Amino acid sequence: MGHLQTRHRARSLSVGNGRNQQGFTLVEILVAMLIFAVIGLLSSQILSNSVQTQNIIKDRGERLAQIHRAMQVIQRDVMQFSERPVREYSGDWVPALLLSNEGFIEFSRVGWRNPLSQPRSELQRVGYRLQDGKLFRGYWRVLDRSYDTEPAFQELLDEVDRIEFYVLDSAGQQHKFWPPQDGPIDVPYLLAVIMRIEMAPFGIVERIWELPPIEISSLLRPGAVPEQSGDSAPGQNSDPDATAKNSDGGQKSD
Repeated sequence: MGHLQTRHRARSLSVGNGRNQQGFTLVEILVAMLIFAVIGLLSSQILSNSVQTQNIIKDRGERLAQIHRAMQVIQRDVMQFSERPVREYSGDWVPALLLSNEGFIEFSRVGWRNPLSQPRSELQRVGYRLQDGKLFRGYWRVLDRSYDTEPAFQELLDEVDRIEFYVLDSAGQQHKFWPPQDGPIDVPYLLAVIMRIEMAPFGIVERIWELPPIEISSLLRPGAVPEQSGDSAPGQNSDPDATAKNSDGGQKSD
């Protein structure tokens, strides 16, 4: 009896030691490796998406800042609109406002700052045009141009698909050409400039800028030069014809 108990106890110890020494099976190892691989893949995708989202937010922020700066420049020019026409080197008068449906607008403005007190006018001729997908601001250093007068250009926006300018009159009608091509206008005032621009990644954006009080009749009279401070530089005559008269025969105009 004692011998049988001894054999049973030894057998139990042998079986117990075999279980304690048993490791993971191949299937368990493969399952564990699969789980770790899935966790690693998900973590990598989350990190990649996070970095991509941050880059998109950064690019959108820089794009919005660029658009905001461009809008401020255009708004500053429009809100200082002047009724002063300009004269080409040929002697022909150019209206204070030019507008076409090809993404082009040109006009005169006041408030050209002169911190160095240079001998020049405080009026400025500016224009906006779309070329090769870029919006440019051009400006002339003089109002009445000579044959060699060329504008200087500043790039405001890129990746622009389309741009349109309109002027809004006091009757609520929008004009895509100025001077009007369909005859005289019976309303007295222009109220605002409207810009519609299509650009990546925001699509179509519309802005409306209020104009100072402008009588349409003053814009349609060729050569009508309103009296404004700073129209000419010191010692300069804003009317080239008057200068020519002074130089002919040595006579001064009254």
